[in-house]
Amino acid sequence: MKFTDGYWMMREGVSAAHAAEVADTRVEADRFTLYAPVRHLRHRGDTLNGPLLTVECFAPAEGVIGVRVTHLAGGVDRGPHFALETPAGTATGEVTHEGDQLRLVSGGLTLSVDTAAPYGLEFSAGGRTLTTVGPRGTGYATTPDGAHHSVAQLSLGVGELVYGLGERFTPFVRNGQRVDLWQADGGTASEQAYKNVPFHLTNRGYGVFVNHPGPVSYEVGSEAVGRLQFSVEDQTLEYYVVHGPTPKEVLDRYTALTGRPALPPAWSFGLWLSTSFTTSYDEETVGRFVRGMAERDIPLGVFHFDCFWMRAYQWCDFTWDPDVFPDPPGMLQRLKEEHGLRICVWINPYIAQKSPLFDEAARLGHLVRRPDGSVWQWDMWQAGMGLVDFTSPQARAWYAGKLRGLLGQGVDCFKTDFGERIPTDVVWHDGSDPVRMHNYYSQLYNRTVFETLTEERGAGEAVVFARSATAGGQRFPAHWGGDCESTFGAMAESLRGGLSLGLSGFGFWSHDIGGFEGTPSPAVFKRWVPFGLLSSHSRLHGSSSYRVPWEFDDEAVAVTREFTRLKNRLMPYLFQAARQAADEGTPVMRAMLLDFPDDPACHTLDRQYMLGDDLLVAPVFTEDGDVEYYLPHGVWTHLLTGERLQGPGWRRERHGFRSLPLLARPGSVLPFGAYDGAAVYPWAHDVTLRVHEPVDGATVTTRVPAPDGAGETVFRTRRDGDRVEVEATDAPGPWHVRLDGAERLTAPPGSGRLVGVLPSEGS
Repeated sequence: MKFTDGYWMMREGVSAAHAAEVADTRVEADRFTLYAPVRHLRHRGDTLNGPLLTVECFAPAEGVIGVRVTHLAGGVDRGPHFALETPAGTATGEVTHEGDQLRLVSGGLTLSVDTAAPYGLEFSAGGRTLTTVGPRGTGYATTPDGAHHSVAQLSLGVGELVYGLGERFTPFVRNGQRVDLWQADGGTASEQAYKNVPFHLTNRGYGVFVNHPGPVSYEVGSEAVGRLQFSVEDQTLEYYVVHGPTPKEVLDRYTALTGRPALPPAWSFGLWLSTSFTTSYDEETVGRFVRGMAERDIPLGVFHFDCFWMRAYQWCDFTWDPDVFPDPPGMLQRLKEEHGLRICVWINPYIAQKSPLFDEAARLGHLVRRPDGSVWQWDMWQAGMGLVDFTSPQARAWYAGKLRGLLGQGVDCFKTDFGERIPTDVVWHDGSDPVRMHNYYSQLYNRTVFETLTEERGAGEAVVFARSATAGGQRFPAHWGGDCESTFGAMAESLRGGLSLGLSGFGFWSHDIGGFEGTPSPAVFKRWVPFGLLSSHSRLHGSSSYRVPWEFDDEAVAVTREFTRLKNRLMPYLFQAARQAADEGTPVMRAMLLDFPDDPACHTLDRQYMLGDDLLVAPVFTEDGDVEYYLPHGVWTHLLTGERLQGPGWRRERHGFRSLPLLARPGSVLPFGAYDGAAVYPWAHDVTLRVHEPVDGATVTTRVPAPDGAGETVFRTRRDGDRVEVEATDAPGPWHVRLDGAERLTAPPGSGRLVGVLPSEGS
């Protein structure tokens, strides 16, 4: 929210007050509190008739420093609150107090305050200033409607770029943008977002998390061009500065605080096929789709039933439409036994009035109510629908019971759609503030479904396909990018959103291959397929038209088959990247700046990405195949052709529909599975290690996990001159090594060592 009129004046009707100096302090061993009046004190009389801001500074975790600014402290705290892994108040900081100088140190991060100078905060690391809070950086503003907004401003350095704030489809770099965090069902072509996260990351070695689940308004170098401002309509504003120094380390610390992504089951990485949204379908249609994929040798992992598996006007009542699905358990059993499929069904948190469940939920008090006690209802989406009150333990248990009924029929997972249009003129069961609950609702919704799956299927077997989320929502993967058009432009929008979400702490992300709205041209579909199958999760889904590849042309079938099978062979590599996301918070699909923070050319790239540590992917966004992308330093190897390309530098290429820039990082050792017919198989058995431009004297460790998480095979690759030695630990069978595209070397069962010679230049 903008409060000023230019640099000097306030907007009409707006008044503001900012911390002017430090009048007093309270210092403890691990924290300190500043008492800051909003005007300079010339004499005792100035202590009267004026506000005094309380600024608490503490360290909730190593490398993280929190600041909590309070104006009036007597309000009622109604919640909700983000669930942080390290509660505020945990002693991880150390305070030093020498004269007028106060310092709070946590890990490599230092907060410094000169109590004799005009009010200000400085965050530094390694002897370098990261960001500062200056004269207008701590305070509040009152708008013409009487609303009280707590405001903070942090300085932006020259060349400092800002990323994140959730899944946003606007320009990738946030500088110059106003961003209002408010969950909305706005598609992928507007400034609105399904997943709003009050966390931003910069290319200067730190991030900032605003610990407020309600609406947060950002001005990112847009009101004051050298500052990043955030504000909340509240008497208190709490934020955490998270140090790196690398972007990956920032995400590591941030997700340690707000929650690590859970590790999805291995089968969820296979190809998902949907019925699409408003298309006509029944059991015969489903069978035809599944058989069609098998007949065309396209491996399928999950089949998804979208909305109309239930009867019209009755969503969401968890009951199959008997006119088109007379025997759901039998149908699901046949799909599993004959085709080895997992099953997903669409759900949402709304109960339509026509459904018998509406009366049941209303009678039991499980629907959100208005202040007068009536059930909140409207006709958008479903006629007369109500909203499940997930703040009620009884409502959560009731909803989970309906899900268990479907799991008992053979359903394996759920697409948790919607959760954004949450009313604010309501009363919640637990007394939560309705404005704060608007953004937070999706957290309770997805958590309820995810925990039900975990309880019923066991740890490591839970996965959802969620659209809405907020900070901490990464705990309940996976998430997809929402309703995009079926165009090249929307394809690029989707990628921007996914990269932004990854920089907001989310490890697993997907999108509708071919786009959702409308019907893609064959060219759009064939370009989108490689992008979709080189994502963490891959789903064919649309709105009013089917997304089976033979609806487009024969080449679309070939493209889908080849890239589905490629992804299956990459599963030993991809699942290790997934474990990295779960352990460290590094997303599987990631912006280039995460892996190349010291290369300024990577800081603005949003049409390419790294898939795991070692694969660069540049989707093609044109029909004719023209693509422009950037290669960082080193000799990169095209995974599909074996061509070696020298970086750094920009490249312009033209690719057919069955190709795209897919390059292995210099020095990488990529494990390729031996089987391409499914995502789950013994990945380490007959695995081939592809060694690319190994660095002389360096050792690379490659871990190939078991799909069920029970153990792993570890390979260590070391180059000595033109010789490359590979040692294996716990290899379950034969394994192979391919050196820079040369002939494959084979280690027989029981062998733990291979030695090969690099091919000569030009061979």
